[in-house]
Amino acid sequence: MRRKGTGAEEGTTRLAYSTAKETATPATRPATGQVGVRAAGGKGIRLRLESRPGGRVVTVVLGLVGGEADLAAVARTLKSACGTGGTLKDGVVELQGDHRPAAQAALATMGLKAAI
Repeated sequence: MRRKGTGAEEGTTRLAYSTAKETATPATRPATGQVGVRAAGGKGIRLRLESRPGGRVVTVVLGLVGGEADLAAVARTLKSACGTGGTLKDGVVELQGDHRPAAQAALATMGLKAAI
């Protein structure tokens, strides 16, 4: 017997719990640990130091091309490697403070060449 208003089609059920193993395969990354980010055509990846109001400085990583998730992963790795905060805005990674040498070394470990 079926109740009215459940919205379920004939013969379908809503699975609430399953003991079956996951059948979906996780997204694969390259075996070298690199992310799917590359340098933009032409100038490559550039590290620049910018001054903000109040005397604050920000390391800006320009020229990264990739998906939003890949860029977020690169930003997270750079923030962790430099031990600082930062953000990802419009495909540009901003790190708080002057961390150009550390960011260049972190990008090199990911297989990306950056110019200061």
